[in-house]
Amino acid sequence: MERRELGRSGRQVGVIGLGAWQLGADWGEVDEDQALSVLSAAADAGVTFIDTADVYGDGRSERLVGRFLKGRRGITVATKMGRRITPQDPAIYTLHNFRAWTDRSRANLGVDTLDLVQLHCPPTPVYSTDAVFDGLDTLVEEGRIAAYGVSVETRAEALTAIARPGVASVQIILNTLRLGPLAEVLPAARAAGVGIIARVPLASGLLSGRYDANTTFADNDHRTYNRNGEAFDVGETFSGVDFGTGLEAVRRLAPLVPPGATMAQFALRWIIDQPGVSVVIPGARNPSQARANAAAADLAPLTASHLETVRSVYDELIAPHIADRW
Repeated sequence: MERRELGRSGRQVGVIGLGAWQLGADWGEVDEDQALSVLSAAADAGVTFIDTADVYGDGRSERLVGRFLKGRRGITVATKMGRRITPQDPAIYTLHNFRAWTDRSRANLGVDTLDLVQLHCPPTPVYSTDAVFDGLDTLVEEGRIAAYGVSVETRAEALTAIARPGVASVQIILNTLRLGPLAEVLPAARAAGVGIIARVPLASGLLSGRYDANTTFADNDHRTYNRNGEAFDVGETFSGVDFGTGLEAVRRLAPLVPPGATMAQFALRWIIDQPGVSVVIPGARNPSQARANAAAADLAPLTASHLETVRSVYDELIAPHIADRW
């Protein structure tokens, strides 16, 4: 698999990674054996980057990744911190809490030094608070973490973070239904040497091409309980796109899928073709999904015609609803 520099972390990672939210919670049930099989299948297929968070299953995802790491080398693990305390308040983002949060993640993952720690979509004022980034620098100096980044909701937050000299990476929603970051965020990150981690790449499964108007999800799946932002930012569920509108966009994009490929693989290839993207982190609930996601890296780069069609579908169907929101 092609490898790229993960921003200022100094690490090389495969362009297709694995998002491990679903291994912890909020996507229906995934038992431990199934989770470990997903992790193994992804690594065997060339994945070298796993993204998790302390809040996914209240540490379950981290612990499962930690069990998996005992038998593997060459895997970079990014975790996130800050969302276990609710409601969110900028005042909780202190060095004292950072130490406690990262100590818990180090124990969950079974490592002395965390490869990459990201602030997990904190309140907007956090990105402009010098003491927050001084604290993160201290964690690096103390050896608790090797590098730090941020996971953001908005383009404005991303641009503020990119201007911080110690930020190694920015994680942001980017997919064929969420083109907002292309104009400013990706070019700014490239110019600053900051890595881009593209999350929600399949729009919570919409871009898998497997859903229709009759598709339903489990009660404990965020695609059921967060459709209108009841639990957290609605942009994290179906990228904030109305389900029916998203289905229509997928219908129009389907003819672009190369022979022998899937809609999901086409969607992932589109992301890694965007200049400035370091790694994309699709989730997987079973080994076959993990292998299929990794295989997207083997597709030929998309043509200019493909890219133009994606843009036209976005401009017509999606932009009127979400273009200025995130």
